[in-house]
Amino acid sequence: MSAVFNFTFVPWFRSVAPYIHKFRHQTFVVGLTGEAIAAGKLQATVQDLAMIQAMGVKIVLVHGFRPQVNEQLRAKGHAARYSHGMRITDPVALDCAQEAAGQLRYEIEAAFSQGLPNTPMAGARVRVISGNFLTARPVGIIDGVDFLHTGQVRKVDIEGIHRTLASDAMVLISPFGFSPTGEAFNLAMEEVATRVAIELKADKLLFLTEQPGLRVRPLEPAADDNPIDTELPLAAARQLLAQLPPPQQPTDAGFYLQHCVRACEHGVERSHILPFATDGALLLEIYVHDGFGTMVVDEKLEELREATIDDVGGIIQLIEPFERDGTLVKRSRTEIERDISSYTIIEHDGVIFGCAALHPYPEARTAEMAAVTVSPHSQGTGDGEKLLKRIEQRARALGMTSLFVLTTRTMHWFLKRGFSPVDHSWLPEARKRKYNWDRKSQILVKKL
Repeated sequence: MSAVFNFTFVPWFRSVAPYIHKFRHQTFVVGLTGEAIAAGKLQATVQDLAMIQAMGVKIVLVHGFRPQVNEQLRAKGHAARYSHGMRITDPVALDCAQEAAGQLRYEIEAAFSQGLPNTPMAGARVRVISGNFLTARPVGIIDGVDFLHTGQVRKVDIEGIHRTLASDAMVLISPFGFSPTGEAFNLAMEEVATRVAIELKADKLLFLTEQPGLRVRPLEPAADDNPIDTELPLAAARQLLAQLPPPQQPTDAGFYLQHCVRACEHGVERSHILPFATDGALLLEIYVHDGFGTMVVDEKLEELREATIDDVGGIIQLIEPFERDGTLVKRSRTEIERDISSYTIIEHDGVIFGCAALHPYPEARTAEMAAVTVSPHSQGTGDGEKLLKRIEQRARALGMTSLFVLTTRTMHWFLKRGFSPVDHSWLPEARKRKYNWDRKSQILVKKL
């Protein structure tokens, strides 16, 4: 085995470990579009889901069958009909939907049953259980259009799903529901996955779709070469949805976004739009910090907070590389433990990606913002802005009228955010005595 492989694999595997620990015992609802299956992505998706489950995640898989039903309709010489973004399910379309659902369920269960040597499924023992977990009701007549056998979710058998997940099985749900009288209704995969995620209080809702993700801000190639927004606060997602025309088909920008927003509004912490065209999109989104698709996150789930003694190790791990290259002054563990109440941190999925400390000088009504650090993996995502805003809030609450920083390499970042350079003589006397002339740090001040 080459040394180069060792060099790349070991740090990568260690970087993945926090996410494995974070997501163990959590519940994910995955919406797999029929388009993904038609594009030949079922086998790779099944392999990835099996690995995710092996790492302790409870999975509910909801499959779609839109193109498969249309194919059945074409074979019978019957046209597919849509209105208001939903299929009109006449008796012929209902038969086609039942045939497509049965065939796809067979294919999915067969894929999870494989255990071929030299594949990711080798040694896997994935039990897949499906059943009548959904009770449905008819959509009815909307604007004069009778949707016939098209339905909406009336009730989800959450207790049954919980029992199945507790037995270490994966739950498979087809977009079909039945009324209390036994009548079958064709449902939308997106609505089923969203409703199940909400009622299950799932930790994530993930859609594998035709869309690569969404972009809110105009693309500025010089500063940002990512064609999508990897993270959308719920408020921004709502605003974007309001600006878009009502979605009618899966390729419309708001088609999956509307379901992600609804899920977050009803308690699902994070919802994701991922491109099935990219191999391993689920793994990239779940186990890599930057993610791969667009994630809608409820901004009430604030990851910015004051540090506790339990955060000392994470802070040290974050700032050590910057101390080694001279960006930050070396701080001992004892110093950090002593001043831990001064620190504000920002974390993602249980990993600290940014920190800053506030050291007040009440006699001069000013405070120093020190140890300002943002992980290279998180730079450019706004974490630095969030830290600065929180430190400013803390300083104002203490009655400070200004905030200052000492920096050797990040002067322009602070200048763009309202700081101005001053001479070292401006410093409070207590801080002036600790000024390190060897570093020749620049002093920048912002009025609060």
